[in-house]
Amino acid sequence: MSLSVAQVTVLGVLMLVGHSLPVEGAVAKRAGVPWWVTVALRLGGALVLGGILHWVYSTGGLLQETAEIAWRPTAAPEGVLAWGVAQLRTLSLIYLIILGLMVLLAVLRHLGLERLIHFALTPLLRVLGIGRSAANTTVIGFTLGLSYGAGLLIRDVDTGVMSRRDSFLAICFLGLCHSVIEDTLLILLLGADLTGVLWARLLFACLVIAVLSRWPDGWRPARWGGRVSEQGRSDRVRHPGMEG
Repeated sequence: MSLSVAQVTVLGVLMLVGHSLPVEGAVAKRAGVPWWVTVALRLGGALVLGGILHWVYSTGGLLQETAEIAWRPTAAPEGVLAWGVAQLRTLSLIYLIILGLMVLLAVLRHLGLERLIHFALTPLLRVLGIGRSAANTTVIGFTLGLSYGAGLLIRDVDTGVMSRRDSFLAICFLGLCHSVIEDTLLILLLGADLTGVLWARLLFACLVIAVLSRWPDGWRPARWGGRVSEQGRSDRVRHPGMEG
């Protein structure tokens, strides 16, 4: 059965936003985002964004040509042993990547380049209502994946570097739009269009988090943001413009 580029793009958006919920939902829970928020945000976001793209493509007659698959997966090795070896290899790679990211952040902080990153991201973070303390980990999660970014967010929250409010908003943003390099390339190889799987997803995530950060406190459950650490509170006092 052949699919159009529009259909593959919509399916790709559904997968990009709503995939791997058991694993990434557990990571988000550890970072302070309740399960029900993750499920509602990501499944709801996937359906809403997918519906919007479907309406735009079908109404405008866009991307109706047949999609061409540029990559087909090879057969995976069979057997429990082969599966176990593959999982161990993946876990080892994740450990090395996270270790490398932590070293990189320490080097950037030592060289003073961390401030430049914060300065460059200040306009976007202000729109999203996220504090500067979440800049580094948000960029890492955005480019490499939710698990990598969330691991660093958990560390920063536990050590008091980042407030739970910033962690909550950053995790919600990453839930809607993360791993834009690897995941986006994979879906593009299946025949999707870049405007839907990247730009529309990024714009949708920014709009949702901008609204969520400005949600009236009286209507927002207290456990969404958790308690604010002293460091996070002082960070927002020094930078009042970063508050939503």
